[in-house]
Amino acid sequence: MAARAAAPLAASLVLPLLLTACGGGEDRDRRSPSVPGAVTAQASSATSVHVMWRPSTDDRAVTGYEILRDGTTAKRVPADLSMIDVGGLTASTSYRFTVRARDAAGNLSAPSAPAAVTTPAATPDDKRPPTAPAHLTGRADGTGAAELDWGRALDDVGVTAYDVYQEGTRIHSVGGATLSARLTGLRPGTVYTFTVRARDAADNASPDSDAVDITTASAPGAPPGTAPTRLRTSVGRAPSGNGTDITLRWVPPHTGGAIGAYQLFLNGAPTTTIVPGVPSPEGLTSYTFTVTDPPGTRYSVKLRARLPDGRWGDFSAQPTVVVP
Repeated sequence: MAARAAAPLAASLVLPLLLTACGGGEDRDRRSPSVPGAVTAQASSATSVHVMWRPSTDDRAVTGYEILRDGTTAKRVPADLSMIDVGGLTASTSYRFTVRARDAAGNLSAPSAPAAVTTPAATPDDKRPPTAPAHLTGRADGTGAAELDWGRALDDVGVTAYDVYQEGTRIHSVGGATLSARLTGLRPGTVYTFTVRARDAADNASPDSDAVDITTASAPGAPPGTAPTRLRTSVGRAPSGNGTDITLRWVPPHTGGAIGAYQLFLNGAPTTTIVPGVPSPEGLTSYTFTVTDPPGTRYSVKLRARLPDGRWGDFSAQPTVVVP
C-alpha cells in the first residue's frame, strides 16, 4: 500500500515542475520598442535619399531598425545606426519613408510618422563636383552637442546636400539650402574634428572644407583634459623626391609636467612613438613622417601623450590628410 501511495505523491511533485517549464512565458519579451522619432528624408542625389531618425528605447534592448520605402522594407541596419542612405531610386519621384525598431525577441515598433521627399531631376552630363564649403565654424553646446555653420558651396548645376564628416565618417546630412547643423550624442570633455562636403544631384562630392575642432564641456567634477589640441596637418614632397612628407603640429596638453612621448595612430591603428622636441615659440610641437602611397590615399591621424605619471592621456582630434 505504501508503494502504491507514493506514486501519486511523486506525480504531484513533478506536475508543478512541468507546468513551470512548459508554461514559462513569464520571461518572454512581449513589449515592443518605442516608435523612432523625428524621421527626416533628404534627397542626396537624383537616385538616393538620406534617412535619419531619433533612436528608440526598449525595456531590454533595441537590436536594429527597418527603413520602409512606401510601406516596403528597403534597408535593415543595426541598433547603433540612426541614419542610412537608400539608393536605387528614380529621379524626379516622390517617396515616403518610415522607420520601425526591432528588439531581440523580434518585437517591432509601430512605424514612425512618414517623411516625404522628392528626388531631383537627373543630370547625367554633370561631372563637375561642387566647390568646398567655405568658412566652417563650430562651437560646443554643453557636454553632448555641437553647432556647425559654413558658407555656401558653388556648383554648375546646384548643390543638393551637405554632408558632415567626423573622423572620416559621415555622421549627418542636411539639404542644399541649409548651411548649419546641430550634432548630438557627443561625449563630454572630448575633442572632435569636423569637416563638411557638398554634393550635387549627380552625386558628385566636393573636397572637404577646412576642419574645425570642437571640445565638448567636461562633465561636472571631471579632471582637466589631457588631449593634445589644435592638431593640424600639412603635406609636401619628400626631400628625396620619393614619397610625401606629412607634418603634424599640435599644442601639448597642460599636465603640470613634461610630456615624454606621444603615440601616433594612423587610420585607428598605433604606428609609432614620438619623442617630442623643443616646442616652437608659438608653443607647438611638430613631427614629420614620409609615406609612399599613391595620390588620393587618405589617412586619419590622432595622437595621445604619455603623462608624467606614466599613463596615456586622452586622444586628440582626428583630422584626415590626403596624399596629393
